[in-house]
Amino acid sequence: MSRCWRFGRRDFLSLAAAAVLPRVARAETYPARPVHMIIGFPPGGATDIAARLIGQWLSDRLGQPFVIESRPGAAANLATEAVARAAPDGYTLLVAVGTNTINPALYPNLNFNFIRDFAMVAGILRTPLVLEVNPAVPVNSVPELIAYAKANPGKLTIGSFGTGSISHIAGEMFKMTTGTDMVHVPYRGSAPLVVDLLGGQVQVAFDNMPPSIEHIRAGRLRALAVTTATRSPALPDLPTVADFLPGFEASAWAAVAVPKATPRDIVDKLNAEINAGLVDPKILARLADFGATAFVASPAELDALVVEQTEKWGRVIRAANIKAD
Repeated sequence: MSRCWRFGRRDFLSLAAAAVLPRVARAETYPARPVHMIIGFPPGGATDIAARLIGQWLSDRLGQPFVIESRPGAAANLATEAVARAAPDGYTLLVAVGTNTINPALYPNLNFNFIRDFAMVAGILRTPLVLEVNPAVPVNSVPELIAYAKANPGKLTIGSFGTGSISHIAGEMFKMTTGTDMVHVPYRGSAPLVVDLLGGQVQVAFDNMPPSIEHIRAGRLRALAVTTATRSPALPDLPTVADFLPGFEASAWAAVAVPKATPRDIVDKLNAEINAGLVDPKILARLADFGATAFVASPAELDALVVEQTEKWGRVIRAANIKAD
């Protein structure tokens, strides 16, 4: 014998509320235990310092420890793979960097796909690279460097802080854009690059601003331009490369990412809290100490950035035939 059910508006609203309650409760109760932020570089660098600033901010705001874990190696791929395999519950975060958009073209056999497997959450910092020369190089501007390099093909060396790094890729893009021939010399990090640039063993470099800024201010290195689309507050008198080569942009950045299936309400909560930290005067002052600016962005804006930069750097890597070490 069949039974007839009458389904009224009140029943529908009750079911709808029940469907929403777990989602609301999840956002309200997160985090209920410590959160781990995984970073693919050793402690002490600009990205690590900024991640710790944001981690402490989140700990204070959300009442649970946000623990920074350094897992360096394989151009940040070890840390990235660890987070890709983590539970998508908001308790394992990746401190993603621009390198994550370079690696797909350098390492075609990765066990993860950054675009497919991650959702971007919030920015942390953005820093320009600085196009700089040893003062013995007789140039004072980007046009003068281009002219000098063209008059002396193959005689200038251009250092980077590693094969396949943003420093290397920016240099290759500069050479391709200007039709110049400079010999690439890779280093293992900014510190040894700066030592040799100061000593004249290499003449030109695109370096991160933090390791170079004090040498620039002291006149030991000559800065020609920054690589961001706008001038840097840390060196406001310095033009951008794009002032001379329209469209040229190659900044370093750090952001927070999570496994793709992480609930959207957790992503939105983290975005709101991190963006609140990025307007805090103390955090802004600390970022400014090493030439960085706050990178305030929505998840959608960051997702679009990742796709755009992955395509952009892939084209440069293929055109320059760059291979990973």
